[in-house]
Amino acid sequence: MIRSVQQLIERQIQKTRAQGGLSGLEGEGKPLPARPEEALVDTADAAGFRIMAQAGVVPEEIEIKKAIEALRKRLADIHADDARKDAMAELARLEMRYNIAREARQKFLQR
Repeated sequence: MIRSVQQLIERQIQKTRAQGGLSGLEGEGKPLPARPEEALVDTADAAGFRIMAQAGVVPEEIEIKKAIEALRKRLADIHADDARKDAMAELARLEMRYNIAREARQKFLQR
């Protein structure tokens, strides 16, 4: 079943290429852009997020994940106990928001 779908997709790609439908596309002949944020999510989600980003939409989940990573980097430089405690509390809050956003997206996609 999967093999027949793969073959169908490959035939469609070859047909479109022969008709010139894959020529002149944006980014043709250029290397793929670096997308380090895609390392934070699985491949299927990364593809969906990329499409959203091209449309000018950044999912809340990605924004929160970037904030978490930035706070973790800053946390290494914080040595005062009170400031470190506040930063750890903020990190916990961000991680909770990230998990809620991620779970909400997954439930939405299951419908």
